[in-house]
Amino acid sequence: MGVTSHADRRTALRSSPARGGRGKTWRAVLGLGAWFASACTEAAPAREHRASVTQLAVQQEPLQPLPEAPAQDEARVALGAKLFADPRLSVDGSVSCATCHLLAKGGQDGRRVSLGAHGASGNVNAPSVLNSGFNFVQFWDGRAATLEEQAGSPLTNPIEMGSSWSRTLGLLEADRQYSAAFGRIFSDGINEANVRAAIASFERTLNTPNARFDRWLRGDTQAITQTERSGFERFKAVGCVACHQGSNVGGNMFQRFGVMGEYFQDRGQIVEADYGRFNVTHLESDRFVFRVPSLRNVELTAPYFHDGSAQTLEQAVATMAKYQLGQTLDAAATAEIVAFLKTLTGRQPKVEAEAKLAAEPGR
Repeated sequence: MGVTSHADRRTALRSSPARGGRGKTWRAVLGLGAWFASACTEAAPAREHRASVTQLAVQQEPLQPLPEAPAQDEARVALGAKLFADPRLSVDGSVSCATCHLLAKGGQDGRRVSLGAHGASGNVNAPSVLNSGFNFVQFWDGRAATLEEQAGSPLTNPIEMGSSWSRTLGLLEADRQYSAAFGRIFSDGINEANVRAAIASFERTLNTPNARFDRWLRGDTQAITQTERSGFERFKAVGCVACHQGSNVGGNMFQRFGVMGEYFQDRGQIVEADYGRFNVTHLESDRFVFRVPSLRNVELTAPYFHDGSAQTLEQAVATMAKYQLGQTLDAAATAEIVAFLKTLTGRQPKVEAEAKLAAEPGR
């Protein structure tokens, strides 16, 4: 079957006589329209094929786009946000959840270890609260199976908020606004389970979708640079994806810190917090084992590791390469991986919760 060119069509139109040839002219115009319609019809399957190929390529990658936050009850989320930002829940009124998990700083506080009530120093680096709903367990040592279980633990930890449930529930019951809000949202009002549930509902909204890397995974070839793409390929090639994969780029498994080398022996001054999962299970096989952290928004969450020992992403990448993969990366390779990691910064949640102190007129 022959294909008529644009030039052939234009020649046919120009050669049509001015008089008595209108029928031929219109037949030529109609023929040109039919040709364009045919071309568009033939292009549709090609576009569908390209989309299918792109989708298949994404499905085969070890990293996947981060989904949007699951739907939550708005009233419960608002109550959880208020609790999250309320320093009165700490024993001395000095710290709240938001003190150690600043939404404007990637969901952590930028310290090696956080400071709690009465200025007490914590024993591990505060993990980011962002995207925590996608973690398979909570805390570095995985001692909490759910966000609800995690949400109440800092409140009673003596070096964090240092309070008690009896004190906390009494404070909430004496507050007219809290009392009314809990009464509207929960049929059984104020209790420990409902406080945990409200905070967990808020935390589940703290997701950061639509990172540049997510857009690239979905087919936007211009979303990341060639250097960043090379960094991703190197990230896979050296073996980082063995622990950092899935939609959260980690957070879905435990791993020993020091697979290919004795990190803690080399670092020295081993403390109880370094034992990680062992402190929960008391199994020797869990000594120095931690929940693998998510790498999403990692450019915002320095310092790194449970001990906050790496001040920069370059240091963190070098340490992981040496002790987890048994490799030494040169400066160029490290820079490529760091460039890729920075594409994992997504849309940040709003920070109103931190701006609102829970004390309001009329209490």
